[in-house]
Amino acid sequence: MTAPARAGGTIGAAGIVVLGLVCQEVGAGLAVLLFPETGPVGMVTLRLVFSAAVLLAVFRPSFRGRSRADWLTVLGFGLVLALMNALFYLALDRLPLGPTVTIEYLGPLVLSVVIARRASAWLWAVLALAGVALLARGGFDALDPLGVLFALGAGAMWVGYILLSARTGRRWARLDGLAVAMAVGGLGALPFGIASAGEAFLDLRILAIGLGVALLSSAIPYGLELLALRRLPADTFSILLSLAPALAAAAGFVVLHQRLEVWDVVAIALVVVASMGAVRAANRRRLGPEAEAMP
Repeated sequence: MTAPARAGGTIGAAGIVVLGLVCQEVGAGLAVLLFPETGPVGMVTLRLVFSAAVLLAVFRPSFRGRSRADWLTVLGFGLVLALMNALFYLALDRLPLGPTVTIEYLGPLVLSVVIARRASAWLWAVLALAGVALLARGGFDALDPLGVLFALGAGAMWVGYILLSARTGRRWARLDGLAVAMAVGGLGALPFGIASAGEAFLDLRILAIGLGVALLSSAIPYGLELLALRRLPADTFSILLSLAPALAAAAGFVVLHQRLEVWDVVAIALVVVASMGAVRAANRRRLGPEAEAMP
């Protein structure tokens, strides 16, 4: 393969990752539109249940020969997945989409800083905190303090998601573990979702939108990520994921008509840059001296 061909493949794979992120954020925006009828917990339930149904149908995981450790891992993964999504949607009920994703992103960003084990990596953490402080320049009460706590909780669960996702991937082939974990999360959320949404779950329009949210937020992005990872280095993939807060702000503006001030845009940009720097530092730590020569 020639250098131009490799470059074209990399650019195409990067575009696939960005497309997956756009789908996720548009899905989150559509979910917010249903909150008045289903509530955040009801919407989480629809997303998890429909996502599980799609993933189970596509990957058809095998349950034979599974060890106790396999099941404990996937059960833990499912519970963390459900909590992460529930806290995220509860935050979205009180905060705009852009700031919610920005605050949530502090979780994986801190994990990258810890993995890096470099003093310089903490500079990225300081930059990210500066961005969040800028978002709350009028005081966190301007953002709704409970919404901020929900977003921070979602970020903490995101760290658990990353760690358990890696462990699940080592024990279950392809996305089999994710499909089972999604089913566990959906079943765990179902009683709370029914209590929250009630008869709304009998409305075919709401169910159709819930299916659309599940496809946009889970099934399509996961499939696109698998496709991209075949042609894209893991470190580049991780850096591209750092664009999530900026794309969330754009989706909030387009789908929900949530306007951001100039300083909000600057704050989100600071967190995106800090996340990219922290991910790069963590990848250098994992790859060793060879990574120091990377451009």
